Amino acid sequence: MVQSLWSETEAVKHQGGLNELVYRSNLIGADRRVCNWGGGNTSSKTIEKDFRGRDVEVMYVKGSGSDLATMKAGNFTGLRMDDIRPLFEREEMPDEEMVAYLAKCMVDAKHPRASIETLLHAFLPFKHVDHTHPDAIISLCCADNGKELAKEIFGDRFVWVPYVRPGFTLSKMIAQGVLDNPNAELVLMEKHGLVTWGETSEACYAKTIAIINEAESFIEARVQEEKLFGGAKHQPLAADVRRRIAAEVMPTIRGAVSDGKKMMLSFDDEADVLQFTCGEQSPKLSQVGAACPDHLVHTKVVPLFIDWEPNADDVDGLIAKLKAGIAAYKADYEAYFERNRNEGDVMFEAAPRVILIPGVGMINTGKSWAMSKVSGALYHRAIAVMRGATALGQFVSLSENESYNVEYWPLELYKLSLAPAEAEFSRKVAFITGGAGGIGSETARRLVSEGAHVVLADLNLEGAEKVAAEINAKYGDNRAIAVKMDVTKEEEVTAAFAHTALAYGGVDILVNNAGLATSSPFEETSLKEWNLNMNVLGTGYFLVAREAFKQMKTQAIGGSMVFIGSKNSVYAGKNASAYSSAKALEAHLARCIAAEGGQYGIRVNTVLPDAILQGSAIWNSNWRNERAAAYGIEPDQLEDYYRKRTTLLVNIYPSDIAEGVAFFASSKAEKTTGCMLTVDGGVPAAFTR
Repeated sequence: MVQSLWSETEAVKHQGGLNELVYRSNLIGADRRVCNWGGGNTSSKTIEKDFRGRDVEVMYVKGSGSDLATMKAGNFTGLRMDDIRPLFEREEMPDEEMVAYLAKCMVDAKHPRASIETLLHAFLPFKHVDHTHPDAIISLCCADNGKELAKEIFGDRFVWVPYVRPGFTLSKMIAQGVLDNPNAELVLMEKHGLVTWGETSEACYAKTIAIINEAESFIEARVQEEKLFGGAKHQPLAADVRRRIAAEVMPTIRGAVSDGKKMMLSFDDEADVLQFTCGEQSPKLSQVGAACPDHLVHTKVVPLFIDWEPNADDVDGLIAKLKAGIAAYKADYEAYFERNRNEGDVMFEAAPRVILIPGVGMINTGKSWAMSKVSGALYHRAIAVMRGATALGQFVSLSENESYNVEYWPLELYKLSLAPAEAEFSRKVAFITGGAGGIGSETARRLVSEGAHVVLADLNLEGAEKVAAEINAKYGDNRAIAVKMDVTKEEEVTAAFAHTALAYGGVDILVNNAGLATSSPFEETSLKEWNLNMNVLGTGYFLVAREAFKQMKTQAIGGSMVFIGSKNSVYAGKNASAYSSAKALEAHLARCIAAEGGQYGIRVNTVLPDAILQGSAIWNSNWRNERAAAYGIEPDQLEDYYRKRTTLLVNIYPSDIAEGVAFFASSKAEKTTGCMLTVDGGVPAAFTR
């Protein structure tokens, strides 16, 4: 049962007009069983003073493109009711005219565009109105016998409205239905949702919750768990097996869905998803259509359901079915678009947003990790609706053309236009070794600032987690993740890339940056010191690059590797034979990979820094003392010493190296590979030649 979240203590803090509406809206959005992400709308009518001091009735309604769970006062639009009420006398009003008219009714031109369903709220003669998409109610409204069952649940207290796309006509139908039924307490919108109302904000919210629970009680009394979705055809694989399989197949999926624009992926194996993917009737049921019109832009009409027998030893078979399934889905979607297109329509990416794998779970796609999770969250709601609808009767959905006309509806597409513009590294995943250090962390910040998602791999997990938390606090959930990894241990490197695949679907950018440094006269260089440098700077770079190469090759959408070398990659450093040799190995390894990677669109370049003292664990170790001794100066004189030896008389900072990495990883360098870029202030002895 849905629980009321209303708190008198909190409500007191939000007393008065718009504040009450914000509080009620946030409560409704807090429980996705009550309202979808981005869907539904709320309103309240109040008396305010206009700019001349006159009393005017103003309705505040959710602005287009916002989400009830998180919206604030600034996300609502105020409109003058005296300007809107006369519209009820009209017979019809096209969408474009309605939008233009409502813009003239706004009390403040700075408010967001009003909700598509503004007139639904305005035409109802109640002070507070909620329009929601509750699982239980949509289950009823998407059952073939829903109207008849509604009479059993609500008697004569409801108005049933057949499916009509939101706008003037639907708003008037709802209002007229309520006027014609003096006993009406709610409106059931076929294949869509619920409308409730109240004289106070609390009463309105309480009515919404009470109506939902009446429907839910009725449905749950008829649910036979063992028969849901036709009963179980398969059993879920073990959790560790599911995740291993998902990590193996997600790079293939990412490549297959990214032939137009790159897509980010997320994985979901919650209990309801597993139950649905294992159902006998689920393959057929999943293809009926969307459970709610609001889902369509984010989930498309149907998911891709993979016909695969869950078998931990048949990953190759699953990959083959995924490739074929995605190709067929895209062809079907293109045909669907051509059958229904209207003049001026531009087709979205044809790839599926929801992919269901029996016994494994659900994989979602989107332009960002956050948007892939939105697709997943909405499909959880679709599963709940199908569960309820099939317990009552047969699940029904919109017709193909009705679905298309919502998916490509200009008023729905307007919401998408409100999203921030994509940037250079949007839709891309960067894997950064040494992610907790100065260069690694600064590179992460630089790439994320232009849209990237980043994986911070480091032995210092606590440090990497701190950087990830800072990035996520600024840019949003899961824009950065931290993983503990020793670059010299093959199994840890493999596990880190599997973790990356499971988190985002794959990798586009590798920043090979993990480092250390030692200094000794050549004759005093021990085998242990030599091997330490070679293991981390040579073998470590090889292992990480090899795993990234495999994942990029599997995706087949190109990629960019940037190695962080050193001035010593091309300059024979005094008392640093082990370090300099390993750094030279890095630079040449990068060129070797570049030679092999070109045919796959994989570019490999190297940045050669020098003397990055700021934020460096290396320079806070014995290396500082050793280098100072080699130059015959004190450790605290190093920074000035390095500045003076550059031709530009400058110090070099982690942010300077991050700029070099960003250049090589960007489209500006898309025709450059096997190249070295010095970022050292100009050290003549290290000029490449």
